[in-house]
Amino acid sequence: MSHVTREMILKTAEEEDVEFIRLQFTDMLGNLRNIAVTKSQLMKALNNECIFDASTLDGFSGLEETELCLHPDPDSFVILPWRPQQGKVARMICDIYQTNQKPYPLCSREILKQVIKEADEMGYEFVAGPECEFFLFLTDEDGRPTRLTHDRAGYFDLGPLDQGENARRDMVLTLEDMGFKVESSYHEAAPGQHEIDFHHFKGLEAADSLMTFKFAVRTIAKRHGLHATFMPKPTTGENGSGMHINCMLRDIDGKNIFYDEKNELGLSKTAYYFIGGILKHIRGMSLITNPLVNSYKRLVSGFEAPVFIGWSLKSKSQILRIPSSRGEKTKIELRSPDSSANPYLVLATILAAGLDGIKNKIYPPKNMEENLNNLTKTELTTRGVTLLPGNLDEAVHAFEEDPFLSQVLGSDFALRYAQMKKSEWEDYIKQVTDWEIDRYMYRI
Repeated sequence: MSHVTREMILKTAEEEDVEFIRLQFTDMLGNLRNIAVTKSQLMKALNNECIFDASTLDGFSGLEETELCLHPDPDSFVILPWRPQQGKVARMICDIYQTNQKPYPLCSREILKQVIKEADEMGYEFVAGPECEFFLFLTDEDGRPTRLTHDRAGYFDLGPLDQGENARRDMVLTLEDMGFKVESSYHEAAPGQHEIDFHHFKGLEAADSLMTFKFAVRTIAKRHGLHATFMPKPTTGENGSGMHINCMLRDIDGKNIFYDEKNELGLSKTAYYFIGGILKHIRGMSLITNPLVNSYKRLVSGFEAPVFIGWSLKSKSQILRIPSSRGEKTKIELRSPDSSANPYLVLATILAAGLDGIKNKIYPPKNMEENLNNLTKTELTTRGVTLLPGNLDEAVHAFEEDPFLSQVLGSDFALRYAQMKKSEWEDYIKQVTDWEIDRYMYRI
C-alpha cells in the first residue's frame, strides 16, 4: 500500500522548487532509462498518462507494443541531492504498462511484484540486503573512461593508499540524503575496487534501491573525475565485482522464519527447503544472476568468487553461505550474482526458487565446510559436487533446460531474453582478442 499520495508529491514539488521530474524505468537487461518531464506535466505523470515509444529498446520491440505507458510509484519520489538547489530535479521509479492499462508482461519490476505476491499469499515477507562492489577508473581529457585506477590499495586500506576515499564518502552521504541506511563502506581487494553495503529492504524496495544505488554511484564518481563501473571483471588478474544477496523470510508477525533454536545449525526446515530450491535451479538462474560474457571471467577459482554449487557456514568457495548471526538476523547469502545483473530479475528468481523449494520440500545436500578449490576433480565428482556454468553459452543452455524459470519470468520474456544472450555470445566468439594476438601472432 502506498504511503505517499499524489497530493503530497505536488505539495513537495511546489515547496521545494522542483522543476524537472525523471520518470525512471528498467529495461530487460537491467539498464536504467528515463523520460524527463517538467513540473507542469507532473499531474499528467501521476495520472499514468506518460506514453513512450519502446520500439528501439532491446527486448521491448514488437509490432503490437510500440507504445507503452509509465506508471510512477509515488513511494519512490525523491529529490536528487546532486542537482541544482534552484529548479531541483526529482525522480520516480515507474512500472511499465500497456496502453490498455494492463501490466506489461516484459516489465522486470512487474515480474518481481508477481513473485512477491505469491510469497505474500503463502504468508511470507521477503527481505533482501545486497552487497554491491564496483570499480573506479580514471577518465581521459575528454571524460572517457580509461583502464587505469588511481590507487594500489587493497582490503580495508585507507588514504593516502585509498585514493577513492573522498569519492566513496560523497557517495555514502548522497545515498543517505536519498533515504539509504548505509551500514559500511570500504576499499575492496583489487586496486580501484570498492564496496558499499546498505541496510536490508523488503523485496521490491531492495531492487529499486539497487538501481538507485548504481545511478548515484556513477553520478558522484563523474563529479570526482572518475568512472564507476559495475562490470564484473574489468581487470585481468584481479578479483571481480560481485553483488552478494543476503535474504530472509518473515511471517505475518515479522518473525524471521529461517531460524530454529532447536536445530543443530540454528536453521528451520523452511530455511533448508529455501536453500534446496536455490541449489536446484541455480544453473539456469545463472543467466539472470550472471548475464554477461564477462560475468564468467569472474566466476573462476582463485579470485574469491564461488564456482561450486553447494552451501556452507564458512567456506566461500560455494554459492550459498549462511552467515553466523542467528535469531532474527538469520539469513542466507547467495554469493554468485554480479553487479551487472538486473536486480528485479535476480530477486524474482531467488525468491521463486526458494518458494519452489518450500512448496516441494526440496531438502539440500549436506553442507560442506572445506575449501572445495583444494579438492581434485575426482574428489569433487565422488562427492557429487557440480559447478556453475563456465561461460555464457553454457548458461543459456542451462536456462533453457529449466522450464521453471520460464514459468517465473513468462514464456515470452524468457524466449526474448535467451535470444538476446545467444546473440551476445555469437558476437563474442567472432571477436579476435588481444590475448590471441599476443599468444599466437608471432609464434604461428
